[in-house]
Amino acid sequence: MKRTEEAAPDAVDARLGARLAALRAERGWSLGDVAERSGVSRSTLSRAERAEISPTASMLNRLCAVYGRTMSQLLSEVETEPALLVRAADQQVWQDRDAGFVRRSVSPPHRGLRGELVEGRLAPGADIAYDRPPVPGLEQHIWVLEGALAMTDQDDEHHLDSGDCLRLRVWGPTRFRCVGDTAVRYVLAVVLP
Repeated sequence: MKRTEEAAPDAVDARLGARLAALRAERGWSLGDVAERSGVSRSTLSRAERAEISPTASMLNRLCAVYGRTMSQLLSEVETEPALLVRAADQQVWQDRDAGFVRRSVSPPHRGLRGELVEGRLAPGADIAYDRPPVPGLEQHIWVLEGALAMTDQDDEHHLDSGDCLRLRVWGPTRFRCVGDTAVRYVLAVVLP
């Protein structure tokens, strides 16, 4: 998402940009190296690292794949101290406003754990595509709480209504679409292989 010249960067975007820059530096990679590995342009990467733009869900997914992290792991790394309990009011919310996607990290963040819960919300007509999983073989359980979701895993499309749950391992491209007239809200349980 673009910001106006006067607007200050969002605090989460600023910490996220600094973490992305640190991950790149830890590996000794240039912006060009990360651009080549992720398919995200150098200029976009540079602007995200400086918090001049808020990364999209698709962009974060690509960067997570490059750095071998899930999105929740990356987002938890910009928090100060992992907690055992995170109250609903304190759960981290991240938005891709252009795509109509809201992501809430439900599980208390912790780098050493293999499972996590995420709440996703897609506005009517929202369509999010990921060209690869952040970690190959990632196990996902998608439980629709409200609305209707079309989820595509490579070439297989699954239609889920309220109460339906889909379990799969992700090896290739995926797509999440809100197919109803109302928003879809779902829980995504993610388990590292």
